[in-house]
Amino acid sequence: MYSIAAHRGFADALVAGLVPRYEEDDFGLARLTLLLPSARAMRTVSEAFVRHYGAQGKQGLLMPRMAAVGDLDLDETLGPMLDPLGANGIPPSVDPTYRWLRLAQIIQEEQGDKISGAALMRLAADTARTMDRLLIEDIAPEKLLEEDVLSIFGDLSGHWQDSLRLFARVQSRWIAELQSMGKVDPASRRNRLFDFARREWRQRPPAYPIVAAGVTSTAPALAKLLRTISDLPNGSVILPDFDHTIEEVVWEELGAAGADAEKPFERGDAVTHPQYHLKLLLNRMGISRQEVRPWHRKGLAAGPPERSHAISSLFLPPEASKAWVGLAPEKRRLAGVRIMETVNPEEEAQAIALLVRQALAEPEKRVAVVTADRGLAQRVVQHLRRWNIEADDSAGQPLSLTPAGRLLLLLADLLGEGPAPVPLMALLGHPLVRFEAERGQWLESLRALERHMRGPRPAPGLEPIRKLANEANVPEWWAEVEAMIGPLVDTAETGQLAEMLDALAVAGEALCGEHLWAREDGRALSSFIEQLRTEARATGTKTGKSDLSNILRDRMVLQAVRPPYGGHPRVSIYGLLESRMTRAELVICGGMNEGSWPGAPAVDPLLAPPVLRALGVPGADFRIGLAAHDLAGALGAPEVVLSRAARDVSGPVIPSRFLLRVKALLGEDLIKRHMETDAVLLARAIDMSKDEFRTYPRPQPMPSDQQRQVDIAVTALDRLRGDPYQFYAQAILGLRSLDALDAEPSPAWQGEVAHDILERWHKQGGDLTVRAHEVLAESNAHPVMLGLWLPRLLKGLEWVEVEIAANPDREPIAVEQKGSMLFTGVRLHGRADRIDRMPDGSLAIVDYKTGKPPSTKQVVEGFSLQLGLIGLIAEDGGFKNVSGKAGTFEYWSLAKHGEKFGKVSSPVKAGNNRAETEPEDFLPLTESFLADAIDRFIKGEHPFTAKLNPNFPGYDDYDQLMRLDEWQVQLDAEDHA
Repeated sequence: MYSIAAHRGFADALVAGLVPRYEEDDFGLARLTLLLPSARAMRTVSEAFVRHYGAQGKQGLLMPRMAAVGDLDLDETLGPMLDPLGANGIPPSVDPTYRWLRLAQIIQEEQGDKISGAALMRLAADTARTMDRLLIEDIAPEKLLEEDVLSIFGDLSGHWQDSLRLFARVQSRWIAELQSMGKVDPASRRNRLFDFARREWRQRPPAYPIVAAGVTSTAPALAKLLRTISDLPNGSVILPDFDHTIEEVVWEELGAAGADAEKPFERGDAVTHPQYHLKLLLNRMGISRQEVRPWHRKGLAAGPPERSHAISSLFLPPEASKAWVGLAPEKRRLAGVRIMETVNPEEEAQAIALLVRQALAEPEKRVAVVTADRGLAQRVVQHLRRWNIEADDSAGQPLSLTPAGRLLLLLADLLGEGPAPVPLMALLGHPLVRFEAERGQWLESLRALERHMRGPRPAPGLEPIRKLANEANVPEWWAEVEAMIGPLVDTAETGQLAEMLDALAVAGEALCGEHLWAREDGRALSSFIEQLRTEARATGTKTGKSDLSNILRDRMVLQAVRPPYGGHPRVSIYGLLESRMTRAELVICGGMNEGSWPGAPAVDPLLAPPVLRALGVPGADFRIGLAAHDLAGALGAPEVVLSRAARDVSGPVIPSRFLLRVKALLGEDLIKRHMETDAVLLARAIDMSKDEFRTYPRPQPMPSDQQRQVDIAVTALDRLRGDPYQFYAQAILGLRSLDALDAEPSPAWQGEVAHDILERWHKQGGDLTVRAHEVLAESNAHPVMLGLWLPRLLKGLEWVEVEIAANPDREPIAVEQKGSMLFTGVRLHGRADRIDRMPDGSLAIVDYKTGKPPSTKQVVEGFSLQLGLIGLIAEDGGFKNVSGKAGTFEYWSLAKHGEKFGKVSSPVKAGNNRAETEPEDFLPLTESFLADAIDRFIKGEHPFTAKLNPNFPGYDDYDQLMRLDEWQVQLDAEDHA
């Protein structure tokens, strides 16, 4: 039994000791078998062998046989060493995907209609994980019915009792099915392989050496196998970062740690300590800590020996940590360890990238960035590209976030939701779609259709989009698209999962061709689909098409797609699992916050913590100890930077408990010497301009005289007077905002629909409700939106109908009619909602409003003059067949006022309202404000100042264009001063 100290660097130190011990002439290390914890560890050790032989100037070598103890095909990996393992009677394992799908069917049979869809599949996945937790710990199903569990059952809440009952029933049925199939669960088969190998090697020890290196899993079956390997004549077990210096009293304070096989985890156990799981492993192996000998070789990136003493002191359990008060200097020495604190994740990523770039300037220096925060890792990768440094994130990316995986999910969204605007446009514009030369033409047609799809969601189905495609002049292109996605839209609500996957694959190939499967993410997607499709056929799994997207997303996020070789040879980015056994001259531990390092403990969703404790299963805090062990290993590097950001995207965050321990160990006197500030300052300065920072000034465009010669719409005078910049952007620059895809019905859209309905009713007569349904049917409005908005609209329209019928003396003479006039040489134009002939021959100007009408105060201030401007055009004869004096000005609001819908109001004095303006003064007042605006802006030389009147209640469409946030604060400060 050996242990490689944290400061020695596990993989390189391992190779440095194995080569002189086991190397043979001609054969190299081919007779040696290495048992490693994972495939990632196999890659790490292989790289260490290459570095070792490269440093010695040797050209090549025969590598040892390597096997991962977590491999389900362990018998095939070890090959003839375990012969005749293939015929020993161990049943084959059931496919994990088949188990997941079948468990979902069993749960639904047990629960009935209580659960279905994606929630059912998540519960099935949770059930499978809980089964594996019990199997790994060699806990038989019948233990759920033993006294230890039954005695606490009555103390559990109803939720946990129901979960325990359901789990027990499902597990019982599943085990019966496995027996009928002659198969076992994967974890169970792996345990049986370990047991078989243990018996074989005890009876017939292998002639060649076997070394288990870096394996720290505490599974009982694996612990017994490791004990057997340690007893072999040519066998060794090498542990990572085992602390030889820890005092006996501290070792005892860690707790029983499996000393009692019946109750392996006691309440007082220090499960969050980095040495706890190693103590548990040794106890299950039946080996005392004194039997573990130090490995005296060191790797190429070994740290100072004093570092291991500091690491041991850093993680002392609560009682023992009192010794920090009188701790000797050599036991708290953390030279080479720096702490870097930044404001936010973006600044942290930039600072980490700068540290990497700085380190690479030194020849042969290796850098490893270790973080559990995948977002931070991706940010670092992007920032390194500033210097053309390609750093691969070896933890990979979830399949659901890769281009190929995202396309499959968009197809599933299309199948579930139908051709909704957002997923449809995202699908058709996906980078893999029409990857060939004709992509440019494809995108032109797509953009043309997108412009017509903006606004509220159209009615379901392909027919409304077909009409929009005709309006966009891309009918042939849409016919091609419809042929590819039509089968997905026409899929039945519920069907076979395998058939739905077939439809997705066919549509994906039709859109992308072979490019869908060409890269590593495409190959991973192909394997994922094929596996799920095969097992779905075997189980006959059915699902609703609306649930398919969530089911696939939940499953795909568990599958990591790792990049192929080809990144920078001296830069590595790891997750916590991938970082184990690796070493570099500089290790940067990023995201040192609670919830990231260590991660938030996840409670088992099916078995309550007391039940797990009674069964002897490690609790959620056990993983905190593993995260502490990962950090202890990283701290052994020659240079270490512990980095964190004070906040994340959601707000302030708490520093990692491990980082707080480092600060406490250093003390107030030393901590300032260990702070990394240069990289933070550079990160803040790297994107700053060399010029002195100046606040962006308030925009005051000065167009030429020719550019000022534009018409004025009756709705634009308010913008011209209140926020001239908006008028400038819209009328002179011709910039207009686009509606969003699948937008909420905006006031402008609602007003346009209401006006169309009233226009048709006024001109064609008939029932107003019928006319409303006709217009809305032609607008392709979505039924859900209509169901929410139409009843309110109809109430307002009914009020209009009643109000007009109650005043037969008023004759509507113009409805939704355009008109114009020349005013001091400038064309004024607009649309009159309605103009009535009053009994005295005068004109009544009516403006329909679907919302709240303007206040009378706005009129006095020179705003909301649309009624007056329409009146000026009417009196000038600007509307066809309309003549006379305008004397009545009314807003007809269709909105709800109190308990009733509909209200007539006026900007001038009428009845008992509080308006200040007399009816006969309204047009002269309007004319004066219009003349003033024309003299200043259209014919004059006034600048089109942004937000000239700060109280103007205009839209914010142009706020970003005018960079409002950059100068408004300064303006407010000046006004306040």
